[in-house]
Amino acid sequence: MDKELLAMLVCPLCKGKLKYQREAEELHCLYDGLAYPVRDGIPVMLPEEARALSADEKLRASPGRTGEA
Repeated sequence: MDKELLAMLVCPLCKGKLKYQREAEELHCLYDGLAYPVRDGIPVMLPEEARALSADEKLRASPGRTGEA
């Protein structure tokens, strides 16, 4: 995904930053707990197309998390 485009995109609900998850081809909003799909390189920024992040996904992506138990 283009870095310039990613820098301009924000969550359509809270206007917060999004984190690109390359493996899942999704843009994650940790505040709202939503994952917006990226289809054929195009972000689908519709809340009704987003899926809810699981608690584990939110914890793994939270800032300051080291992944150690």
